[in-house]
Amino acid sequence: MAVGARLAGVLPLAGATLAAVALGGVAVFTVQAAGCGDPGQYVQRDDGQVELMGSCVDPEHLPPAQEEPQTYESDPALNELSRPGQLDQAP
Repeated sequence: MAVGARLAGVLPLAGATLAAVALGGVAVFTVQAAGCGDPGQYVQRDDGQVELMGSCVDPEHLPPAQEEPQTYESDPALNELSRPGQLDQAP
């Protein structure tokens, strides 16, 4: 009876350890098989922009940059509940 209780306590630990080792092996294999020798680096330009230099990122696969900033007709943080006097009125 005591052996069965010990075995029942050890099996979940052994299973979790085996799963962790298997997932760690898959992660190491994936990183080695990625095939990118240049990890790249981020460089800040004089105008404050940060640019990725080098790396295996293909610029063709990136979305195009926005030419002009987005403009809003109203402040998106405000709604009818945050305007003065709106909370005092009953619906």
